[in-house]
Amino acid sequence: MTLKLISPDDARRAIDAGARLIDIRNADEYGREHISGALNLPLERLGDLPPDDRPIIFHCRSGMRTSTNSGKLAAAAAAAGSATAFILDGGIDAWRGAGRPTVTDRSQPLEIMRQVQITAGALVLLGVVLGLLVAPAFFGLSAFVGAGLIFAGTTGWCGMASLLRILPWNRRALV
Repeated sequence: MTLKLISPDDARRAIDAGARLIDIRNADEYGREHISGALNLPLERLGDLPPDDRPIIFHCRSGMRTSTNSGKLAAAAAAAGSATAFILDGGIDAWRGAGRPTVTDRSQPLEIMRQVQITAGALVLLGVVLGLLVAPAFFGLSAFVGAGLIFAGTTGWCGMASLLRILPWNRRALV
């Protein structure tokens, strides 16, 4: 089964007709903003997709994750007994852009990857500034963060994300 793209308007009609909406983003992303009625089922839990023969519409934030993993999503839909599955074209961003409502909880922490980007950027900038103004040894901080990002990109494991996840402001999102 190949997954076809579906527009936000067509997705709304399909959902109203009984299609299931599956949000494949992580729990922290879903907690901050999601489409009402969407079931949160991150990629690593696709095997938990409940059996049902209704059509499925998968979505992520921009459509990139769903497109990249379309084979996995098609297999999960088939295993769950759904004869038809789609990818929401443009994800939740397109849904919102089409004027469709989302459930937003700004009290939830930022997504972990955004926190990693902010923290890594701040540490690199701090290392450069301190290296220029205080002592050249501080350039090592920027190099350390850069090496960590390369390691995370090549292995798929990010130490900074692991550390950020256990900080107090992120504990609520992990429930």
